[in-house]
Amino acid sequence: MNDWQKAGYLSLATRKRDGSRVYTPVWFAPDGDDFYLFSEGKAGKVKRIRNFTDVLMAPCTVTGKITGSEETGEAEILQQPAEIRAAHKALLKKYGWQLRILDMLSAIAGKKGKRVFIRVRRTQ
Repeated sequence: MNDWQKAGYLSLATRKRDGSRVYTPVWFAPDGDDFYLFSEGKAGKVKRIRNFTDVLMAPCTVTGKITGSEETGEAEILQQPAEIRAAHKALLKKYGWQLRILDMLSAIAGKKGKRVFIRVRRTQ
């Protein structure tokens, strides 16, 4: 669990229709054995999660270099406002002012409402 607590990014590998994986470094916040993350609603990773919920994940650098052990998980796009608020709160706790600035810039650009929040549950 130590690798996960220190990591600034999570390498999230989502599955394409042909079975290959796409690895993407993302911000994440732990919540027990689960992780929260967010993305633009039309992003490729979101489309892939809608098709296949199984993911691979590992702590990584901003450039995607994996720095710890890879684990399996199940991703879920959150729908309930209370769950979305909990996810945002967990991410704010971890990223603080960085996320606040991103929130402000996203609001100005009209993109904040197009975000989706995702919960990933470990399956290992």
